[in-house]
Amino acid sequence: MASNSSSGQTAKAALLSLILLAVLLGIWHLATLPKAVVAPPLSSLTPEQIEYAKLLGKDPTAAAGTPVKSDGFPTLAQMGEAVVRNLSNPFYDNGPNDKGIGVQLAHSLLRVGLGFGIAALVAIPLGFVIGMSPLLHRALDPFIQVLKPISPLAWMPLALYTIKDSGISGVFVIFICSVWPMLINTAFGVASVRRDWLNVAKTLEVPPLRRAFEVILPAAAPTILTGMRISMGIAWLVIVAAEMLVGGTGIGYFVWNEWNNLSLTNVIFAILVIGLVGMVLDLLFARLQKAVTYVE
Repeated sequence: MASNSSSGQTAKAALLSLILLAVLLGIWHLATLPKAVVAPPLSSLTPEQIEYAKLLGKDPTAAAGTPVKSDGFPTLAQMGEAVVRNLSNPFYDNGPNDKGIGVQLAHSLLRVGLGFGIAALVAIPLGFVIGMSPLLHRALDPFIQVLKPISPLAWMPLALYTIKDSGISGVFVIFICSVWPMLINTAFGVASVRRDWLNVAKTLEVPPLRRAFEVILPAAAPTILTGMRISMGIAWLVIVAAEMLVGGTGIGYFVWNEWNNLSLTNVIFAILVIGLVGMVLDLLFARLQKAVTYVE
């Protein structure tokens, strides 16, 4: 009975989401409908001004009264063309400033994966130690509280100066922004393990290493995964801004490069891709979190 009720709620939520999507698309369509505008005389415009107006979606050569777009925001049809164009060949590589969305996305995911992985290797063991030692927790807590609020992008100039490589600097920034949520949640999860479980393990004279892996880790796993989930969300958020700063490759650089090319359709397409990839990453960690959560 509960399963049927849950399925019904899921179906209603999906239907409501589709309705909201249709409303948003309808508003977009109405807002970008062509409007009749009076174009200025062609004699008063230079060739450069005419070309620039065309790039913004305005055609000064159109006849007076002809429906034309009065601004550069793309229509749904133009967005559809951009989606098809980008997804039809996502992995092309024609040089430094002309790479497919798939290539750019792969560079971003690689940087995020490396920085996140290194942060996990550092934060989870250290969080275990901090969570099991109140003395070490009190000693390191001031440093954590000072370093945690610093914006990851504030580390970028220092990283570029010391590392002198934009790609590795991006990985370092991802490491910095990922390490704190994992460290804090791991320490909290380990410190919050029920005392009676630890007392039973102590009574049975379970060795410390076995106690850590068979008692503490399973109990703290949901909290650890929560920290990892938060870290991944922050990492995916930060990598876009970092790549806009350092340039070269990545989805953030793709957004900035397309903005410089005055291609709003590609900018919006990239924003949608960023959101969809972020949602998929969050869903993966949500599934992992649910799999390790013990329900009494």
